Amino acid sequence: MSFNKIILVGNLGRDPELRYTPDGTPVCNFSLATNERRRDPKTGENNDVTTWFRVTLWRRQAEVASQYLSRGKPVYIEGRLRVEEYTDRDGKLRHTLEVTATDMQFIGSAARSDEAGAAPARAAAASTNSMPEPSDGSDDEVPF
Repeated sequence: MSFNKIILVGNLGRDPELRYTPDGTPVCNFSLATNERRRDPKTGENNDVTTWFRVTLWRRQAEVASQYLSRGKPVYIEGRLRVEEYTDRDGKLRHTLEVTATDMQFIGSAARSDEAGAAPARAAAASTNSMPEPSDGSDDEVPF
């Protein structure tokens, strides 16, 4: 048995690009940056290290991502990871981290959003969430 699952929390590096396959299936691609702080052993300084991922979403999640996400927005992604090799313009072998997402959830609150579509985004994010939200907004109904 084998298992391949990655969980990422990061910010979009570019606006999502929505396309459709020849049979009409929506597919959305974007880049996602994760940051971690590492201490440089030589200087003792803390440095931020960014890792970039290419994310692909399919079907309804692709449409929702395209509609409500944009460059710089934070997002939670679950999916399968694979490393792709390619040759750049200079002939050097390069690698890229590709994630085929199986789940996406928006991060942040509508109060922090400067855009008019914050309420629909919250509703769309809830529709991609596997857990139901409390009907009256109280924590008393949360099942854990």
